[in-house]
Amino acid sequence: MRHRPTALARLTAVAFAACATMAGAQSPSSTPASAPALTLDQAMAHPDWIGPPVETAWWALDGQQAYFTLKRAGSPVRDTWRQPIAGGAAVKVEGADLATLDTAQVEFDASRRRAVFVRNGDVFLRELGGALTQLTRSAEAEGEARFAADGRGVIWRVGNDWFRWSPDTRLAQPVALPRAEKDPAAAPDADALRDHQLRLSAALAREKQFREQLRDQAEANRKADPTRAAAPVFLGDKIEIANTALSPDGRWLLVVVQPKGGDRGRGGKMPKYVTESGYEEAEDVRVRVGRNPPQGQQLKLVDLRDGSVRDLALSNLPGIGSDPLADLRKAAKLDALKGDRPVRLDGISWSDDGANAAVMARAVDNKDRWIATVDLGAGKLVPTHRLTDPAWINWNFNDFGWLPGGRTLWFLSEETGYSHLYTVVPGQRANALTRGSWEASSPQWSPDGSTAYFVCNREWPGDYEVCAVPSTGGEVREVTALDGVESYALSPDGSRLLLRWSAHHTPAQLAVQPVAGGEAVKLTDTRSEDYKSRDWLAPQIVKVPSTHGAGTIWGKLYRPATLEAGRKYPVVMFVHGAGYLQNVHARFPVYFREQMFHQLLVERGYIVLDLDYRASEGYGRDWRTAIYRQMGHPELEDYLDGVKYMVAQHQGDAANVGIYGGSYGGFMSFMALFRAPDEFKAGAALRPVTDWTSYNHEYTSNILNTPELDPEAFRKSSPIEYAQNLRGHLLISHGMIDDNVFYQDSVRLAQRLIELKKDHWEMASYPLERHAYQHPESWYDQYRRILQLFERSLKP
Repeated sequence: MRHRPTALARLTAVAFAACATMAGAQSPSSTPASAPALTLDQAMAHPDWIGPPVETAWWALDGQQAYFTLKRAGSPVRDTWRQPIAGGAAVKVEGADLATLDTAQVEFDASRRRAVFVRNGDVFLRELGGALTQLTRSAEAEGEARFAADGRGVIWRVGNDWFRWSPDTRLAQPVALPRAEKDPAAAPDADALRDHQLRLSAALAREKQFREQLRDQAEANRKADPTRAAAPVFLGDKIEIANTALSPDGRWLLVVVQPKGGDRGRGGKMPKYVTESGYEEAEDVRVRVGRNPPQGQQLKLVDLRDGSVRDLALSNLPGIGSDPLADLRKAAKLDALKGDRPVRLDGISWSDDGANAAVMARAVDNKDRWIATVDLGAGKLVPTHRLTDPAWINWNFNDFGWLPGGRTLWFLSEETGYSHLYTVVPGQRANALTRGSWEASSPQWSPDGSTAYFVCNREWPGDYEVCAVPSTGGEVREVTALDGVESYALSPDGSRLLLRWSAHHTPAQLAVQPVAGGEAVKLTDTRSEDYKSRDWLAPQIVKVPSTHGAGTIWGKLYRPATLEAGRKYPVVMFVHGAGYLQNVHARFPVYFREQMFHQLLVERGYIVLDLDYRASEGYGRDWRTAIYRQMGHPELEDYLDGVKYMVAQHQGDAANVGIYGGSYGGFMSFMALFRAPDEFKAGAALRPVTDWTSYNHEYTSNILNTPELDPEAFRKSSPIEYAQNLRGHLLISHGMIDDNVFYQDSVRLAQRLIELKKDHWEMASYPLERHAYQHPESWYDQYRRILQLFERSLKP
């Protein structure tokens, strides 16, 4: 590992300085004296004024150019740009040049001389350094294109059907057509009346015999004629097909199925008042938690040589027959679980030669994740790895696949408490390639499979680099030194990395670097001159000690470089959204507007602290699952510790503390005001969850189970249950067409506050806003209200 100043040291060095800029850009020291002061209107303006970030980036297959996308100013349209890797100006790809593009999702043949990809729903074959051949041009959306096992043909899917192109015939033809229908050639169900009729009528029996002869001969002719397309495979009419995966050799098809016509749950109707038609309208929206539990799925194996179908039993997955929620089920007086737990099949991976397949299964209760291989000859699953968690399996860190050669699996697992990379030869013990109190994510493998590359945060939880490790294990090496890597892509020859990186006041840009290390060459600077000309207050990365046994709580501190002696500063605490999201890092934040707002607050005499409370991303399993069955409780402890820290270390005024945030941050603002009313004097809850029984199943059931099964967890975790404790000043702000956290959440809490005869609260409604606000006028109005709330409530 090369020696360099630590990322945290570099951040600390600029903690009270302006944002570092990219090479060649104007430095803060040369900022013109005429640079306009930041205003609330400017901070909440459409982000076009900042300059568009590099949104996606990928290699051209010649390895000499890269492509990336940028949003047009004043438009939602995205353009594709071509960037020379050697440097120089990017050029927008337009007109006929759009037909020459390579794409980000590319599959190579074994020699890496050819590549196949899907562009605009059609399949293309590229000879590296040569011709581009279009294999399909259809109204259907093709996907998952890859080379067949022979290295010459190409296979792809359309819906659940699979097709193959052959270089010999130059034809594209179906090879697997699964159908959730009854086989028309199957013998009818037993029926006494039918048998009676056939016995009494020779003519009916003769007609039946002739039909069967014609059908049998047609099938025999089809099998004997190599020019005929594959016949459908009928799987029955009592199931739905959820997913399919064809083996590269074209022999086997794995089919994920689920019962047909399962209960989808009762959805809601969201009213819309400001509409183009001028009339009130309604929009169908999701169902609530517990009203639509996912259906269990099953796996079928189809031998395409003869059309035979076998069910792959899931019953031998270890632990599938035990119920981790049995005690809660008993306490809620619910029936005990009968049989195996229902399972969802989340992924299928075939080896390149089609000889091996692996599947990833997840229990519907989300307490277990399994990886199993498929014994194709015996028609059964062979468990390879089990990850279990008494809280819930993470929705991240579930990548897996086969190394070149198709005999070794790789996968990510949080089994040690942090996401790490493993390899395993099925039947043997897994080998950990990485370990430590940090997270590995987004793995990619070198072309020969000898080296794994991945995103890591080894130095401190918010410092993201690309790391590398040999496939046999050994030293983990940090390849980059950018602090804020967002994503990366290996070059076609595996020698370089194309990097999207960012910094606290620099949106995502493009860079390139050899995999051997060295300095990254920064290729783009898409920021506007107006944005670059301003002095930005960089956040200071701080470590807040927990008095509740949580260790260190990482935070971003915004404050003047020098505090006035003897002065106490009103404190504002910011709470990020999503729960499982990280905002204390070296990257450009999702909350870039809030970052500017915090600068304005500092200029008005406040100090601001933004914490990655327990449940945040980037800190391992235990940090994530600390909120299991008690949302809003560990997080509030962390914010109370943050207030103590601000008072003890930065002259914070304990009598004048405010808090605000959106979504999960709005939920936490409620929990702070309702459960710690003596510590928080004012708060703004934006698009907040007020009652978790109204949120969706996928997110909520992981953390709180379901209202029927675990009513106490929902009561303990829902702010509406504590509304009677409100004593401070409260702003509720919500978009009226929010289809994530429904506007109804805030309306129901407003009614509760009315019935409780509470004072000092207000509600702002935004008729044209969904969960993520789109209109600058709404952003401005919302943050004007927040600023006014703090100005009148927190300043003596």
